[in-house]
Amino acid sequence: MKIIADLHIHSGFSRACSKDISIENLEKYARIKGINLLGTGDFQHPKWIQELKSKLTEDDQGILRTKTGFPFVWQTEISLMYKKDGKGRRVHHVILAPDGEVVRQITGALLKKGRIDYDGRPIFGFTSEELVDMLISISGKCIIIPAHSWTPYFGIFGSMSGFDSVEECFGEKSKHIYALETGMSADPSMMWRLSKLDKYNLVSFSDMHSFWPWRIGREATIFDIDLSYNNIFSAIKEKKGLAGTIETDPSYGRYHFDGHRNCDVCMNPSESAKNNEICPKCGRKLTIGVLHRVDELADRPEGFVPKNAVPFKKLIPLSELIANIYDLGITTKQVWEIYNKLIKEFSSEINVLMNVDEEKLKKIVHPLLAEAIISNREEKIEISPGFDGQYGFPVFKNKIKKQKSLTDF
Repeated sequence: MKIIADLHIHSGFSRACSKDISIENLEKYARIKGINLLGTGDFQHPKWIQELKSKLTEDDQGILRTKTGFPFVWQTEISLMYKKDGKGRRVHHVILAPDGEVVRQITGALLKKGRIDYDGRPIFGFTSEELVDMLISISGKCIIIPAHSWTPYFGIFGSMSGFDSVEECFGEKSKHIYALETGMSADPSMMWRLSKLDKYNLVSFSDMHSFWPWRIGREATIFDIDLSYNNIFSAIKEKKGLAGTIETDPSYGRYHFDGHRNCDVCMNPSESAKNNEICPKCGRKLTIGVLHRVDELADRPEGFVPKNAVPFKKLIPLSELIANIYDLGITTKQVWEIYNKLIKEFSSEINVLMNVDEEKLKKIVHPLLAEAIISNREEKIEISPGFDGQYGFPVFKNKIKKQKSLTDF
């Protein structure tokens, strides 16, 4: 059974997240996207878990379901800020739990460490090692995944406060870390350049802050399993049924290149190195991006593929393609009209992006958009890279001229 899963999401109780996130909206837009398994997000938050318990029913396989049968698994993200080896560390971790009783115990343990009611992604001052020790003592079936591993500010390998290895972060508890989340500004091919990461499986999820289709499921992990928490656990730990990941192009991510957003300065690693990593406009240190950090730690050349590597596919969200090729805002009525026309005809965004034949697309949308969808599938779209918190975006030399009706051509 092919499961396309987004297991790193948030509720409306997390900082900088849409207040309109609800179980109903999550299910609706997951189905539109083509995602058929979600994490719950924020399971320790006292108000969100009330909604989870009132709208989801847990089965004996550790899967929660809505009234219409859409599945979720228990999931949250924890932010840790602490000092280790004389350096301030800020690291985010995704946590998956096997059942509601384990969630209850985790919540109780976190309450002994601090508050959990002010933010769906709570911040604590204890170490990553202590987090693993806490969770594994509750259940050996808990999964701890370093989130968006390379993000400068909150990734395990981030340039601002990260580590140079998993072992440096987790110490002897690193044996309980089975997987790393690639994050939007990196993909598996970049992580394959570090031989010390070969023992970790790679997963990808959206870290969505809203339910819109250009956020939910923009990155996902594909499992080939019968749906149960134990099978998800085995896939993430032992690669049994871990079939692949869907990634955005790393250049689309907000921290791929080095730069200063306020100065509108974007540099690749070699350019910023020549400038001593200093912004040429303001004279301050640049925010060092993911590609630069990978180059620093890599011991393999670009293009290296390790034995038994799990395949991945790079895709830019459909709404981004439509908005950029028409030169419109992503939330505009016209973009939604074209998007909904494609979904009505072909059932889901992932199906449109990965499977639908070009000739069928051309019967529904403008030929240039159909070509863009195929180019996206073939990973041939040029991306203006993201930097210092600013998203990258697809670049089209031939844009569609404005028409009275964008769905007619």
